[in-house]
Amino acid sequence: MGSRRSSPPESQPDLLGGGSTEAAAIHRLFFALLPGEAVSGRIERAARDVAATQHLRARLIRPSRYHATLHFLGDHPLLRSDIVTAAITAAGKVHSSPFELVLDHAAGFHGREPPCVLRCSNMPSALQTLWQDLRQSLMLAGLGAQLSRNFTPHVTFAYSRGALPQPAPIDPITWRVEGFALLHSVVGGGEYRTLDAWRFPAG
Repeated sequence: MGSRRSSPPESQPDLLGGGSTEAAAIHRLFFALLPGEAVSGRIERAARDVAATQHLRARLIRPSRYHATLHFLGDHPLLRSDIVTAAITAAGKVHSSPFELVLDHAAGFHGREPPCVLRCSNMPSALQTLWQDLRQSLMLAGLGAQLSRNFTPHVTFAYSRGALPQPAPIDPITWRVEGFALLHSVVGGGEYRTLDAWRFPAG
């Protein structure tokens, strides 16, 4: 599997520029599927339709932040280069081929600020295998502490400030998945940062 590799960041308190604000930041690491521009546009339209038809009081997410999480690697006071390096190495051992994921209904998850999500009625077997293989590789790399035992693929499009969205069908969104990425975010901060990405070989 091909990889666009970037050098892991150094694990220093002043990683993002120094000062007490950055030192107190929470750094989040996770693997995710990232939709292309066309799919993101369709997700955005579906999100606005669901919010309007169900009269949701919700905070809509920017399309640039749409993703489907594969594995969460935890929140950390620093962006640790040892975890990043181990995660990149583990992901490089996983192999898959492109597959299609069809998002076909809206739903919600309970929580402090409940997520409003798009889900698939049928999980592609290739996605289940990718999740399992990546999980196993991360476990062998010593990164199993935060890994979930269960997987419900979804794309969060908003956070509810009232009732959860009622389960409802949407016009199916076909997403051809051709790879995955390791992402970093500062909780409460701006855009996600791609630390590395892997593309599946065609055919």
